[in-house]
Amino acid sequence: MFIDEAKIRVKAGDGGNGCMAFRREKFVPRGGPSGGDGGRGGDVVMEASQSHNTLIHFRYNPEHKGQRGQHGMGSNCSGFDGDSVILKVPVGTSLFDQETGELVHDFQTPGDRLVIAKGGRGGRGNQHFATSTHQAPREHELGRPGEERNYRLELKLLADVGLVGYPNAGKSTLISVISAAKPKIADYPFTTLEPNLGVVTVGEEPDQQSYVVADVPGLIEGAHLGQGLGTQFLRHIERTKVLVHLVDVSDASGRPDAVEDFKVINNELASFYSGDENLLAGKPMIVCATKIDAANPEKLKKLAAHAKRRKLEFHAISAVTGQGIDDLKWSLARHLRRPEDEA
Repeated sequence: MFIDEAKIRVKAGDGGNGCMAFRREKFVPRGGPSGGDGGRGGDVVMEASQSHNTLIHFRYNPEHKGQRGQHGMGSNCSGFDGDSVILKVPVGTSLFDQETGELVHDFQTPGDRLVIAKGGRGGRGNQHFATSTHQAPREHELGRPGEERNYRLELKLLADVGLVGYPNAGKSTLISVISAAKPKIADYPFTTLEPNLGVVTVGEEPDQQSYVVADVPGLIEGAHLGQGLGTQFLRHIERTKVLVHLVDVSDASGRPDAVEDFKVINNELASFYSGDENLLAGKPMIVCATKIDAANPEKLKKLAAHAKRRKLEFHAISAVTGQGIDDLKWSLARHLRRPEDEA
């Protein structure tokens, strides 16, 4: 099950109490106070991990606690520190404070760590309160409580390329052809109910290049108002460097105007706001006419002309016959190539 949002409550361990004790030994006539310090409470730590790809383990286990520190003991023995708890999240997870909505941290690299709740400090034993005029202190400190916080987790998949378009435009078929991903493919709308990732490789060693493609569930008109599956999955292509807009130019789409299809989906992208900004509207876009093995020539011609007027790169492909697939793969590789790679 793909879960990309979760709410959690974390409680760091409390510090152990300081001890009040006095030495009573046969050959130590001036024993004095000997209460040890309490141990520090365990932290709650969050770490980005490549072995996780969903937040489902937080959906059914939302509370996490660090171990409390051990109390101090006599003979100046300090208590053990509590063990910290490490919570692993997928790379691409954003951590928000649930009360304020503020972004606390964005886990974008594997191994990235953050203490999200600090353990309480251990209390001091009565050995620390002895002075020349107060040689038998009975004062000792209690351990400090650990931090307690409520957070919201939001997963945004890390991909280089995002595929957008109407349901049944051929997004899942395309990603299954250009990568090893095996998404569900069928001839009815909303076959894809969760994002899919695929790794595409072009070229041969030593110049081989690979990139990650994300296929999100199809959009329809009114998606930003919650129609269809809404825009709940569009956050997963916010981090992409380029969008590929797939438009079905066959008569099987049931819609007469491919250019209008393109405009509708673009309007939905422009209406999607994550927080206070739209991260999709200004992204580079490639227009891709799909199913050209069964294309309506008039639809294909109008869409190509519209892309040319908007100065957008245009490709015509058929995932069934393989026509245009290699050109599209290499074009995406060129878009994603870093300047230092070209030097």
